[in-house]
Amino acid sequence: MQEVALLLKKIFGFDSFRPLQAEIIQQIIQKKDSLVLMPTGGGKSVCYQLPAVYLPGTALVISPLVALMKDQVEGLIANGVAAAALNSSIPEEEKLQIRQQALQGKLKLLYLSPEGLLGELNGLLPCLEISLIAVDEAHCISRWGHDFRMEYTQLSVVRERFPGVPVVALTATADKITRLDILEQLRLNNPQVFVSSFDRPNLSLTVHRGLGKKEKLAAILGFIRHRREQSGILYCMKRADTEDLARILATQGIRAAAYHAGLSAEQREQTQNDFIHDRTAVICATIAFGMGIDKSNVRWVIHYNMPGSIENYYQEIGRAGRDGTASDTLLFYSLADLVLLRRFALESGQDAVNLEKLNRMQRYCETDICRRRILLNYFGEETTRDCGNCDVCRNPPQRFDGSILVQKALSAILRTEERIGMQMLIDILRASAREELLRLGYDKLKTYGAGRDLPFRVWKEYLYQMLQLGYIEVDYTQAQTLKVTASGRNVLYGETKALLTTCPEPQETLRPPEKKGKKKTSATPPTTPIRILEANTPEETLMDSLRQLRRRIAQQENKAAYLIFSDATLEDMVHKKPLTREAFADIRGVGEVKLEKYGNVFVALIGHVLKK
Repeated sequence: MQEVALLLKKIFGFDSFRPLQAEIIQQIIQKKDSLVLMPTGGGKSVCYQLPAVYLPGTALVISPLVALMKDQVEGLIANGVAAAALNSSIPEEEKLQIRQQALQGKLKLLYLSPEGLLGELNGLLPCLEISLIAVDEAHCISRWGHDFRMEYTQLSVVRERFPGVPVVALTATADKITRLDILEQLRLNNPQVFVSSFDRPNLSLTVHRGLGKKEKLAAILGFIRHRREQSGILYCMKRADTEDLARILATQGIRAAAYHAGLSAEQREQTQNDFIHDRTAVICATIAFGMGIDKSNVRWVIHYNMPGSIENYYQEIGRAGRDGTASDTLLFYSLADLVLLRRFALESGQDAVNLEKLNRMQRYCETDICRRRILLNYFGEETTRDCGNCDVCRNPPQRFDGSILVQKALSAILRTEERIGMQMLIDILRASAREELLRLGYDKLKTYGAGRDLPFRVWKEYLYQMLQLGYIEVDYTQAQTLKVTASGRNVLYGETKALLTTCPEPQETLRPPEKKGKKKTSATPPTTPIRILEANTPEETLMDSLRQLRRRIAQQENKAAYLIFSDATLEDMVHKKPLTREAFADIRGVGEVKLEKYGNVFVALIGHVLKK
C-alpha cells in the first residue's frame, strides 16, 4: 500500500486517502470482490482508478452514460493516465485504434457501456489481460434502485467469464434492499461490503413548502441572485417547466438552458458541453440530466418539485459540491407534487415499495428536526448531533398554541361534510367570493371568514403542519379531500392543545430584467487576459485571479475549467500561497503532470498578485 499511496500523490495530487479508500483498494489488489457505497464526491472513482494504474493489465469500467465516460477519461488523461472509452459516440475508425491500443497493453482503463461490454465479450475482452472490473452506478442493476436499467441485468456474465478477476460494484445511493439485490444480480464471490459515511457536511439543506408558482419563481431568482456566476442545476418533474424556467431566467440576465429527453441528441449534447465549459451557468432539467456529469464545481441544486424517494433526492443533490467546498440545496415541496407522485407509485407495478419510499421522502420534507439526521438514518447511519447546516438547525422552530387556528380549520372541514380540498378550505376561512364557493353555499357556513386575518400563504403553511401532526389527512381516492382524524377531533373538542410552528417569512421578490448594456457572456467566450480586481480581502482578490487564469487555460485547451484544477484546489492555493514549484507541488490536487504543465504560470500569478 506504500507504493499505492505514492501513486495517489503522483497522479492525483492527494497526500492521504479518504475514509475507506485504502481498505477498498487493498481488497481489489488482493483480487477480492466488493460492493462500495460512498456518497457522490466521496472519492469512489479513485477506489478503482488507482489499483487500475498499480496492477498489470487493463481495468474494465462499466458505466451507464457516454457523458460520464467522457468526463472520467478526460480527467484521467489530464492526470497522465492512459484511458479510453468504447461507446456509440465514437467513430468506427477511432474504435479500431482504441481496440489496438488495448490489445497492445497501452491502456490502463477501458470504459464500456453494458451493451458495449456484451458486444466485446467474445472478441476483444478474452484477448486482454484484465486487472479488475468496476461496475459504476451499480444501483442501475436493481429493480429496487432509483434508476433501474434492463441492460445492467446481464452483467453477472462477467463473474462467470472472468472468474479470477476482482469485481467491484460502486454506487452513491442504495438502501438495504437495493444493496442485497446488487449482490445477488452480480453474483459477487464472497464480497466485502464497504459503506462510507453518507454525510456531506459541505451541503446545506433547505426545504420550502406550500409555495405557489409565482412564489417559487421569486424564491429561485432570489437564490440565484446571491450566487452570481455559480454553476447550478434546477431539477423539474415536467419538461415544459424546464423550458419555461430557462426562458424566464434568461430574461433576468442568467445564462440558463433547458435539458430533457424530448430534445434532440445534438441539443442535449450542446447544452451539456456548454454547462461543463461554464458557457451556461444554470441547467433547468428533468432527471434525464446529471448522472453523466462529473463537474466538480456545481455549487447548488434546486428541486422545483419533490423527488419520489430519498435515494433520488440524495443522488441529485450530490451533484453539488463534489469538490468538498460549501454548496447549497433547495427543495420545494407541495401537496400537488405529492398527489402526482403517489399516482406514479401506484402505477409503477411496485406500489408497496415505492409508496413507502415516497412516504419517507414526505416525512423528510415535513420534519421539524435536523434534516441531515433523517437522511443519514435512512441509509442506516446514526448520529446524535444536529448538523447546524440545514434550515431546521439554522432556524429552530418557534412554537405557539395554535389550537384556535386548528379548530377553525377542522370545523370548516366537518361543516362541509369533509368534501373539500386545501384550496377550498382556505377560501372558506378567508371569505373568498369565488363562484364555486358561493354556488355550493359555503358562504353560509359559520366558519366562513373565520380566518380572514391570515394571508393565503400562511394558512397553507399551517395546514401542512396539521397534516404533519396528524390532525387531518388527505383522501387520495376522493379527489384529495381533507378528513379530520381522531387526533384532530381531540383538538377540536378542546381535549388536547395543538402546538404549531411560527410561519416563516415570505420569500424574496422578483427582480426586474437587467437593462441592456450590461456585460454579456458570449456562447463561445474568447481567451481573456487576467485583470487583477481588488476585492474585499486579499484572499478574495487572489481567488478571483486564479479563477481567471484557470478559465483562460481551459479556453486555450478547450477543456472544462474544473479539469484544470477544482475549486477546492484553488482554495488550497489561496490558503498556502505557494511561491515556488516545490511549494506548489504540496497543493492538494496537484500531481506530477499538472505540476509540470501549470506550475510555473500559477506560481508566477500568485507572486504577482501578492506584490500588488
